[in-house]
Amino acid sequence: MKKTIHLLLVAFLFTAFGCKKNSEATPETTTENTESTTSGQEAVVDENSAPNIVQVASGSKDHTTLVAALKAADLVRSLSNAGPFTVFAPTNAAFDKLPAGTVEGLLKPEKKGDLENILGYHTYVGTLKTEYMQDGQEFDMVYGGKVKITKKGDKTFVNGSEILASILTSNGIIHVIGDVLLPK
Repeated sequence: MKKTIHLLLVAFLFTAFGCKKNSEATPETTTENTESTTSGQEAVVDENSAPNIVQVASGSKDHTTLVAALKAADLVRSLSNAGPFTVFAPTNAAFDKLPAGTVEGLLKPEKKGDLENILGYHTYVGTLKTEYMQDGQEFDMVYGGKVKITKKGDKTFVNGSEILASILTSNGIIHVIGDVLLPK
């Protein structure tokens, strides 16, 4: 009987130390997984899926100012999420129309709130395709304010700025415009 108890005690100790050793190893694996996913969806590299709004804008030589503004406003992660979003995307030339120093001023850290408001005024939660937009329609934008759609023949305008091109993305649509929309 003493031999049986002794064997059971030894078996129990091996099991207890073995389980403790495995439980200590588990957090390392979990930590590695957590670290690799903290970048969010904007860091996902996927050669097979359609690019998202940020990826499309980042690949456009005509939208470098917009991308710099998205980074300064810390909105890259938000616009990389599933959406859907509609972004009225001003070209670099549109930003150049603003008074001298405006863009540089807005890119400063202390102006982040103002920049978020302006960029949010260019963003709608949902997908707005031009073929479904109606003359006189108004849409509430992310950071408040409404934009107004007008139609003239086969052309569509948002707050008087013509939609020059529309690009479908994996998380919405980009409408390229030639003006920066300013909240009223």
